[in-house]
Amino acid sequence: MATNSNKQLCLEYLHKYAQKDLDGVSALFAENITLRDWKISVTGKANAIAETAKNFGNTDSIEIAVLSTYENEDAVAAELKITIAGKEELFVMDVVTFDMKGKIKSIRAYLGRGN
Repeated sequence: MATNSNKQLCLEYLHKYAQKDLDGVSALFAENITLRDWKISVTGKANAIAETAKNFGNTDSIEIAVLSTYENEDAVAAELKITIAGKEELFVMDVVTFDMKGKIKSIRAYLGRGN
């Protein structure tokens, strides 16, 4: 059975996030996941799922354009253009790390700008 690369897993996560698929996102998270961005920092799957659900509830739609990716042995950095509710644009760099089972063990998001 072929396993997905970390890049494929990262892209799957981003797709499920854009679809606001909480169960799909949750299935990709490790139990001890850490989420950190410019506003929050949470540890543990239950807290990460709660934070993700809150984000999903705060908007009607999320569009994610992957501008570029960089991959190494256990991490993927993805440069993203995220459009929220069709109007607010965020340029973000996500650094996603994976455990030995292919589950996401951390997501660190850095806010940038488009120019």
